[in-house]
Amino acid sequence: MKRILIADDHDAVRSGLRAVLEQRPGWMIVAEASDGKSAFEAALKERPDVAIVDFFMPRMTGLEITRGIKKHLRETEVLIFTAHESGVLAQEALQAGARAFLVKSDANKLLLAAVEALMARKPFVGGRFCGQSDREDEAGVGHVKLSPRERLVVKLVAEGYSNKGISAMLSSSVKTTETHRASAMGKLGVNSIAGLVRYAIRAKLIEE
Repeated sequence: MKRILIADDHDAVRSGLRAVLEQRPGWMIVAEASDGKSAFEAALKERPDVAIVDFFMPRMTGLEITRGIKKHLRETEVLIFTAHESGVLAQEALQAGARAFLVKSDANKLLLAAVEALMARKPFVGGRFCGQSDREDEAGVGHVKLSPRERLVVKLVAEGYSNKGISAMLSSSVKTTETHRASAMGKLGVNSIAGLVRYAIRAKLIEE
């Protein structure tokens, strides 16, 4: 029996993933989590064969979860799952130790194939990402080295959340959120929320 963990902060997404994955005989969902810290703790407890983790998660990002899993659970393969079609995010996911990267809009077509690849210890990245990082570099996105937490803060700021709201979601202090926000703005060379929104759109962290 192959054991799978699902981590996403939206109940409907987790239910959809479960419905697709449970079609396959011999696969079992051993845990679900709605935030990053719970996902990591569940992975340590259940030791799944595959962990499907949303890129942007409260409390711990998908990249932080992935690094933790690869450090402590070398037999667990990670699939990073995101709503945002971005070669930069795909590259960051693979560098963190994930072996697969999938956009949520492709789940119905590619999820089973991606998990099958991971079960066989093979990588799985959609062909749409070939060369995309280079194009994003030309657009002035890929070369900016934001940390995973800075990128998450930028995304949430661009979606309209306040520093207080972001801090509550990430279980951090307002001062820490302000530090991440200021650091990201410095790296991006912007001095306004509008500048952060423009970057988030170019990097495909949010939709226009």
